[in-house]
Amino acid sequence: MLGGGSRSARYGFDFSRNLGTNIEVHGEWAHITDTARPVTDAAGNIAPVESAATSYLLGLRYLSERDLTTILEYYRNGAGYAEPELRTFYDLVHRAYDQFQISGNPALLQKLRVAMQPAYAGPTPGRRYLYLRLSQKEPFDVLYFTPALTVMSNLDDHSYSAAPELLYTGVTNLELRLRWFVLHGDPLTDFGEKQNDQRVELRVRYFF
Repeated sequence: MLGGGSRSARYGFDFSRNLGTNIEVHGEWAHITDTARPVTDAAGNIAPVESAATSYLLGLRYLSERDLTTILEYYRNGAGYAEPELRTFYDLVHRAYDQFQISGNPALLQKLRVAMQPAYAGPTPGRRYLYLRLSQKEPFDVLYFTPALTVMSNLDDHSYSAAPELLYTGVTNLELRLRWFVLHGDPLTDFGEKQNDQRVELRVRYFF
């Protein structure tokens, strides 16, 4: 339990249990007694909506005989936005940008930018998500090499992000990770309205 000062009371717990030598289940639960999130309407009005929020995650992890690790998780974000609320916001952003192009007045765009951070622009602004990760250790006996695929889907608007990756750790204290992010979704959906449709990322980590 946490609380006091400017923060409302919040409760939570997590668990993890092995059901066998190669399968594990885990979860988290959290409840916040009072949260406030900005919500926009079709006219561009922004008002804080206060409510309690309950969030939870349920997942399992499975390791096959061939060293394929599968992680599957369901996440419900109690403080997130319902699909119509996100759609209204994204539609309003498009109309505000069209208005700016015509009139040169950025007032509505600036107003929405204030509302957007961090609520609408967070990594999981929606209510329900499904997470899947598959990683194969040293396929075809290629030492220190692990390919993987990570998929995150918004279950309410059916948009998603898919990220295949390659990981190499064959050099002492050095990790090389190459990832390709592909985002897909209709207009006015969570992943369909991200700033990019594709992104390539190379990370180099050195440990000392």
